[in-house]
Amino acid sequence: MTNRGFNLVIFSLGFTLYSWTARSQPLPQRKAPSNSHFLQYGVSFVAENVAWAADICPTNNNVPCILGSGFGATVRVGYRSRSPWYFGGAYEFSHHDSSNLLRLAILQQLRAEGRYYFDQGARLTPYISGGVGAAIYGNEWGADSGGPTVNFGPGIEYQADESVVVGLGLSWRGLIFHEWTDNANQRRADRYLGFGLGHLIAIELILEVRDPLPRW
Repeated sequence: MTNRGFNLVIFSLGFTLYSWTARSQPLPQRKAPSNSHFLQYGVSFVAENVAWAADICPTNNNVPCILGSGFGATVRVGYRSRSPWYFGGAYEFSHHDSSNLLRLAILQQLRAEGRYYFDQGARLTPYISGGVGAAIYGNEWGADSGGPTVNFGPGIEYQADESVVVGLGLSWRGLIFHEWTDNANQRRADRYLGFGLGHLIAIELILEVRDPLPRW
């Protein structure tokens, strides 16, 4: 994905979030403190921009980069506690530009995630999120390589109505891939004892639903 295409994706995500908030029913600017806890689940559309892939795409040769920017979706489910914390899991898949080295380059990630909300009783709530998990990358949902991943970043959540929230998240993702040889006979991710690093910057447009859980 070119920088121009990535910027277009970012603009589209922002415009979609603005449209959601503009059409939502008006709510009070402040909301009463809640003693409820929720099952919170939903989906997001994500743009994954490669910030640095030098270990996966060596710069000292003329072989094209096999890991470019991409676009995909995430499915999440988790527990929103009475405190400012959320804990859950996420599965993400994204299609990436592989410089035609792969027919259909897919990055899959499975993560455990947490959020800390800076809740001041307003319907617009910022938070900090982080997570750990594993990723695999390959052709047509295969696994040419993979390894652990970590992520961290800020986000903001808007309460559209009593049960629906929309949000926008920005996250740094660190990937550690095991070394492999691609179909151009190029060694990838072999810098540190058979492993290599990659860094992504993800922007997500998030839609989630809250289902109240019984009081206990």
